[in-house]
Amino acid sequence: MKRFIVFLLAFFIALSFKARADHITGGEMFYSFAGKSGTDNKYNVTLKLYMLCNSGRRFNDPTTIAIFDKSTYQKIQEIPVPLAEQSTISLNNQNPCITNPPTVCYVIGFYQFSIVLPPNTDGYLIVGQVNFRIADINNFILGYSQVGATYTSEIPGNAILSNAPENNSAHFTGNDLVVICANNPFSYSFAAADADGDELRYSFCDAYQSGTSGPNAVPPPPPYDPVPYGQGFTGTSPLGNNITLNTQTGLITGIAPSAGIYVVTVCVQEIRHGNVIATQRKDLQINIAECTIASASLLPEYLLCRNSNSLTISNLSNSPLINSYNWQFSNSSGNIIFSSSNASPTVNFTDTGIYKVTLSINSGQSCTGTASSLIKVYPGQTTDFSIEGICVDKPTSFIDNSKTVYGVLQSWLWDFGDPNTTLDTSNKQNPSYTHSETGPKLIQLIVTTSTGCKDSVKKVVNIVDKPPITFNFRDTLICNGDSVQLKAIGSGIFTWSTSTGIINSNSPTLLVHPEKTTNYIVSLNDNGCINNDSLKVNVVNFVTLKPSNDTIICANDPASLTCITNGLSISWSPVTGIEDPFSLNTLARPDTTTTYNILSTIGHCSATAKVNIKVVPLPTVNAGVDTTICFQSVARLRGATNGNKFNWSPGSLVSDSNSLELAVHPPGSMYFVLSATDNKGCPKTARDSVFIRMLPEVKAFAGNDTSIILGQPLQLNASGGVRYQWSPALNLSSTSTNNPIATFYEPVDRVIYKVQVYDEAGCNDSSFIAISVFQSEPIIFVPNAFTPGNDGKNDILRPIAAGMAKIEYFRIYNRWGRLIFETTQNGRGWDGSINGSLQGTQSYVWEVKATDYKGQSYFQKGIVTLIR
Repeated sequence: MKRFIVFLLAFFIALSFKARADHITGGEMFYSFAGKSGTDNKYNVTLKLYMLCNSGRRFNDPTTIAIFDKSTYQKIQEIPVPLAEQSTISLNNQNPCITNPPTVCYVIGFYQFSIVLPPNTDGYLIVGQVNFRIADINNFILGYSQVGATYTSEIPGNAILSNAPENNSAHFTGNDLVVICANNPFSYSFAAADADGDELRYSFCDAYQSGTSGPNAVPPPPPYDPVPYGQGFTGTSPLGNNITLNTQTGLITGIAPSAGIYVVTVCVQEIRHGNVIATQRKDLQINIAECTIASASLLPEYLLCRNSNSLTISNLSNSPLINSYNWQFSNSSGNIIFSSSNASPTVNFTDTGIYKVTLSINSGQSCTGTASSLIKVYPGQTTDFSIEGICVDKPTSFIDNSKTVYGVLQSWLWDFGDPNTTLDTSNKQNPSYTHSETGPKLIQLIVTTSTGCKDSVKKVVNIVDKPPITFNFRDTLICNGDSVQLKAIGSGIFTWSTSTGIINSNSPTLLVHPEKTTNYIVSLNDNGCINNDSLKVNVVNFVTLKPSNDTIICANDPASLTCITNGLSISWSPVTGIEDPFSLNTLARPDTTTTYNILSTIGHCSATAKVNIKVVPLPTVNAGVDTTICFQSVARLRGATNGNKFNWSPGSLVSDSNSLELAVHPPGSMYFVLSATDNKGCPKTARDSVFIRMLPEVKAFAGNDTSIILGQPLQLNASGGVRYQWSPALNLSSTSTNNPIATFYEPVDRVIYKVQVYDEAGCNDSSFIAISVFQSEPIIFVPNAFTPGNDGKNDILRPIAAGMAKIEYFRIYNRWGRLIFETTQNGRGWDGSINGSLQGTQSYVWEVKATDYKGQSYFQKGIVTLIR
């Protein structure tokens, strides 16, 4: 419980500082040697922290510094250090050729103090920390929004050099006021100066987390955990794969990743007389902005040295301020062989040689620029190497296997990946190097040819404390009387032995035929680096074999074939229907009852056995033929099976689930399933289904009642089905289509037609239409009065058209000439209200305009009285 309370306390303390501590964007620590104090050494130390301008935050004042023995991690001192001063640096004059330039401004806080330490063997580590970095860092694992930082500086011990403790640390001097635009070329200097004149060697390295919480918390002892780098990023690759760090100058160059905040830490080694005496660190959160720089930017050179003689080239700057491109490619004689105004031209070189490319942008405009580069076209170079000997403290030979088609291999630069020295390089073609530590080493070879081509290869070589031995197998099994070849694989001299003596001591391969189980021991000597290993040859006098039991399966089901055996190889037969006839455990799918034979062998010894798989067919089931029925009608199920038990589902819709033929009333289209079982040995249920398709309800429609005049053709339009039958046939052009034409030439008051409508299954419905026939010219009848009393009698004032093809409008005006109703639909009328308000008894003027069936225009007007 006490531990839990301490955890909660620490958690809430962390929360209390979270809101005001996530503003530190980087830092470094450095010192200078200030002379002797007796036999002790005095140092003046500076901790330098970076904070964004206008963050509304403050540096811790004081902060706590801790000093540890570099070897034992024992704490030596703990010092509260006040903030000495702070200053602001900013980039005020932005380049006008930068699109959307970011604000670059830092407040720098300085903590300065002096320490006195006695010289010791391994030296000291000075440590400072802050609780949290800036939030939302892009090269961290997603979700890690608050991570602290630890800053260190090393004071060397006298074990390396007697005067090493009298050291002045390297001090980073690079300019931090740099604009970096996402996906654009950039350079950022992490250069350092060293007052002692030590050689400086730069590298990317892990950024450290903080170890404790609170504004003045004491830094814990090392080692320190790296920050949680996200996918695609590491301490040695903090900005992705398109960035390089010059190990001699500390200059970072390349193509920036996408916009965001990235933690970048650079370590600089102080090297004196070939020995690394101390490593200093600078840790920054670099802000990469959504901006672009309008410039002509090319790589220093383009090498077509491997397989291709074609180059697609682009400006490294993708600024929207770039409006034009002028590419020119010339040969070694200065003659232009190709030019282009494309943003990314492709050039095919027909001959080898050195070419020059020149890019000019925005000619005659602002933000102009020109850049040139060389293109070396000598395809066919391959770079590769092999090694011999990988033991620690023993020479490893590196053999160059590189080739070139053009020119000759001219120079080699090897880097043997030893982090403890700068002397791990060579210019020889086939050098050797002795590693003093085990572990993976990244070996790099850069080969240059006489044509100026350059190619490189990197391989990881694992340096071990003894030479590795591998075998063609680890342990094996033979039958008495058989022989077997043992083969050891490795680099060096092999010596074989058994418990009974030495056998063919200098051969990596050995043919043996023991009469009993024997351990064979092999020793590998690689230039004095020795490893021992062994393998066992087990000897048996016969093959053991126990197969799985006979079994019964349903037709089309798989059967498991297994066996227990000490055999080295097995085979099942017949192979038909077996997934893997050479596996101990496999599946068989026989069509009929089958006996499978198994053969298990060890050399010349063998054993056989049998497994019988009986195949029982499922009962036959036929649910019948899919059928179609009318809406809400009865369907008949007619099934068949040879099973002794069966049933229909869904049972709730079936009156007798155990009858093969029955009537059902489905609620709609659906499947009915017939399931059956038998007692012949297959326990599975056989099923078949029948689909009952219920057609939608037939909804016949003959059309709306209407009026015509003598001689006027009337097109009828029935709907609702796929087949139609009209009656009576009098005056109809057809009785079997949905759209016959009715024409009346003799007087008749009113005719009613019936149409019978059928769907695809013959289901039907009927509908009626009444036609009034007037003995007049085309006319529109409008009553002279109506009584909108909502009693179903004369409630609506509507026009009744006879012989009209179209009503253009029917309008009603009040006595002041205001339009109160209008329609273009025949049969639609006025209900005697205006905007929902019922009108009283009074007279109104109406007018109607139409076109008759002959195309003649028709107009009429009149007066109607509304009666309440």
